[in-house]
Amino acid sequence: MKPPSCQTKKLCRLSDFEHRLSMYALAASAAGVGVLALTRPMEGKIIYTTANKSIGPRTTLHLDLNHDGIIDFDLKDILTTTTASGKFAALSAVPDRKQNVVLGHTVPFHAYASALSANVEVGPKGQFLPAAGLMAAYSVSGLRPGNFSCTGPWANVTKRYLGLRFMIEGKAHFGWARLNVSCNGPAVNATLTGYAYETVANRPILTGKEKGYDEADDPFPAETPSDTLGRLALGAAAHQGQ
Repeated sequence: MKPPSCQTKKLCRLSDFEHRLSMYALAASAAGVGVLALTRPMEGKIIYTTANKSIGPRTTLHLDLNHDGIIDFDLKDILTTTTASGKFAALSAVPDRKQNVVLGHTVPFHAYASALSANVEVGPKGQFLPAAGLMAAYSVSGLRPGNFSCTGPWANVTKRYLGLRFMIEGKAHFGWARLNVSCNGPAVNATLTGYAYETVANRPILTGKEKGYDEADDPFPAETPSDTLGRLALGAAAHQGQ
């Protein structure tokens, strides 16, 4: 004679409850490991500041990227008289602190700050200048006033970006500054229209990007602990049913 699986309905319900309880406990333990495995890498945050600041002849605009009261870069606009009553104007990006640098390239006798388009990566692999970078220069000859030139990567551009690396508490951070630049004889004029930086040290930033982590770009969609627990519990139930 086979022993009954349950002596009473009450005992049957109790046995079923205990079985489910142990199953969920097992799932919860597994979920703890699963949640840790699904944790995203450190999420960056981009701090963006909109601006509308003019930079005219013989002026310097101080740029504090992270608003800590310490100047990180100077955008310097000079205008001088040359020999034979000529004029020379130039706009330059000048690091204001040690180890702060500007993305750019060098040619004989000149170092130029790059005029980057949108969506260009600024990061540890970039080529940075050891000192200031010339952006645009305008010269007029006093002997031949009609003979003038406006040169440099920033000559008459709109919505171009400076790539910047600066230090926060001894760690390198990357950012950008967006400007419009024009040559108006004889002078170089510019307008700063916005700037941003990445809060995570040594993490690259894309020029023009104003927001940080984008869930739409996440290859591993977020899963809450309750989601993981429920999924693992269903798996445990299926296993128990085999």
